[in-house]
Amino acid sequence: MGYLIYFLFRLAKVLCDLLPPRITYKAALLIGDILYLLSFRVRNNLLDNIVHVTGKKDGKIVRKIFRHLALNHVDLFITPRLSPESLEKRLEIEGFEYVLEAFSKGKGVILASIHMGCPDFVGQILAFKGFPVLIPAEVIKPPALFRFMTRLRSSHGLRLIPVNGPMLELVRALHRGEAVALALDRDASESGVKVKFFGKPARLPDGAVRLAYRTGAPIIMAFCIRKPDNSFKVWVEPPFYVAGEGPKGEIIARAQERIIATMERYIKAYPEQWVLSVPLWREEDEDSHGLPL
Repeated sequence: MGYLIYFLFRLAKVLCDLLPPRITYKAALLIGDILYLLSFRVRNNLLDNIVHVTGKKDGKIVRKIFRHLALNHVDLFITPRLSPESLEKRLEIEGFEYVLEAFSKGKGVILASIHMGCPDFVGQILAFKGFPVLIPAEVIKPPALFRFMTRLRSSHGLRLIPVNGPMLELVRALHRGEAVALALDRDASESGVKVKFFGKPARLPDGAVRLAYRTGAPIIMAFCIRKPDNSFKVWVEPPFYVAGEGPKGEIIARAQERIIATMERYIKAYPEQWVLSVPLWREEDEDSHGLPL
């Protein structure tokens, strides 16, 4: 199945390069609807996640998520031919001054987000503006698919490393004054902790707060939604530092609670844009893997 997805993605990339956006985006909506009907496994994953957010298994929300996933893949495939001007026209960013201010301190920046909207696509704006960004990426199979998607995502200068690699590389990047971008709603490295998320136990990564505590780098949370015209609205939250009086465990726990509360606020506001396609509140198995993005 992995190689079939790889060849389909290669074909889709060619088509996205040949066809105008109005056609590719319309086709993505249709593909999203088809996947909603046919992909029983992923549909169940999404339904399970959404019921914890909204209190009900809402098929309409899940169908919209499938559409957003398909649209995100179109944006991934066209990433190499993006220009700074074309990207800026599609972005409305509120709070970007926080990013500039944090970079000016020279301690690096931990950019934290979730699988909402199309954050990976939006992150290209930092590459265009000359900011070095390191992203720990989940390794997917087959290797050819991982290499293909990595080339697309890094085509403008973003640097990707395997998510299960040593934290030392992230520490070094921050000490060089670079940015480290982390997704906080998926424990891809399987090193996270059990916390209360939407009132129920879930395993989430705490690497961002531990990295901030160790290096002194600020955490900046950013959230993105797709608008009907396929432009994006981005909110950048004010930076905060993982520091203070008291034992290390308490400081880290308080910071993690702040992160969780912020994630919950945005997911509650835009559940149809939360495109995490793996189950968060139940254990993953071979039949519960999500879509590669």
